[in-house]
Amino acid sequence: MKQQQNSRDNKRILVVDDEANMCHMLSLLLTEAGYEVDTAEDGSVALEKLGEKHYHYIFCDIKMPNMDGMAFLEAARQYLNTTSVIMMSAYGTIDTAVEAMKKGAYDYISKPFKPDEALLVLKKAEERENLKNENRELKSRLENIGEAGRFGSMIAESKSMRDVFMLARKVARYDTTVLITGESGTGKELIARGIHFESRRSQKPIIPVNCGGIPENLLESELFGHKKGAFTGASRDYNGLFEAADGGTVFLDEIGDLPLALQVKLLRVLQDNEIRPVGTANSKKIDVRIIAATSKNLAEEVEKGNFREDLFYRLNVMPIHLPPLIERADDIPLLCRFFIERYSTRFKKNIKGISPEAMSMLMEHTWPGNVRELENLIERAVILAEEQELDGGLFSSLAQPAESRQNGVDDIISGYSIKSGKQVLEKVLIRKALAATGGNRTKAAQLLEISHPSLLSKIKTYGLE
Repeated sequence: MKQQQNSRDNKRILVVDDEANMCHMLSLLLTEAGYEVDTAEDGSVALEKLGEKHYHYIFCDIKMPNMDGMAFLEAARQYLNTTSVIMMSAYGTIDTAVEAMKKGAYDYISKPFKPDEALLVLKKAEERENLKNENRELKSRLENIGEAGRFGSMIAESKSMRDVFMLARKVARYDTTVLITGESGTGKELIARGIHFESRRSQKPIIPVNCGGIPENLLESELFGHKKGAFTGASRDYNGLFEAADGGTVFLDEIGDLPLALQVKLLRVLQDNEIRPVGTANSKKIDVRIIAATSKNLAEEVEKGNFREDLFYRLNVMPIHLPPLIERADDIPLLCRFFIERYSTRFKKNIKGISPEAMSMLMEHTWPGNVRELENLIERAVILAEEQELDGGLFSSLAQPAESRQNGVDDIISGYSIKSGKQVLEKVLIRKALAATGGNRTKAAQLLEISHPSLLSKIKTYGLE
């Protein structure tokens, strides 16, 4: 319990309830859990206390004399920007809970409740606050990166990704359909979200749909909705995800897995801006932007007869291709710093950086899982790290036998041109040497066994600056 208390030093909770027994019980429970607890008998007294000090969490009863919980939420709005409010009531309904959420409450708990229920809802509130704080810190760090090097929640230093960001930023201004292509793990959904949040639709929802993750017999209903009785189990009307996204964006991930029968219906949506719920004869007008993504080559899928040609051209109005991480290795050091900061904050560890040996291993890896694989590796390394620097031993899973390394070269070099292959290998070796020397070009030139001016010339030629 002592360790738990230390982790919650200075976390203050205000319990607002006209029942003295409830205030006493919660005060004892939360104090024992390591929080600093104050109590108030109604909303007006709670308002006075909020004016005196900041509270991280508030447990507030709904039904109280003088000022009830709903009135308190309204009156205390200016104090609650960084405070999670948990409403309590013995008389509540779902409508009451929804109304409380609209007024700014985080969660709702019905009386009587067990002590572990109160601690559980508080734990959820803490996790939410930690995530919000982490997002704020990451946002602050992102603001220090130039606009050209960031888009949405993505960052990059490579020219190829900065070009992608520039294109996505332009596309976001217009309501055109976008098709994002790239290998799994390259960040297709992050680009889609960035486009949505930089568009005029940013105040409306973006709803992601995994076209390969929903059973085919349910996909049409899930997308376009259904009427009660349309099929067995349709016990009520259902609006569907397109209608839920009205005014916003639908992100169709892995569009290449969409069944042919549904491809026809999606084409109608793109052409007419209308949907037809299952079991109805009437269409509904909708205002939805469609962003699709796929790791497949849709042109090849069209040739094979797996994807409709007319739908492909409707989707491919504005194509955006995300290069694999192996083609933009310049981003690896920046992404490493970003993920180290993220997971050091999340896991409350003091990791300062990554050793040259470890960075060299990361630069040499072929990254079949792309950025997602890199993030997972860094997360695991931060968890396992005993020192303030991530060393090569934490990335031992990247060690490959000679045959696998040869296969990696085959993956990097396409075609048979010795000239182009030599250039690719030079870039890889220069990146590796710079990573191993912490960016020291004189030492890197010695490792590469070339002159310092020659290294500077190659860095400029290959855009590695």
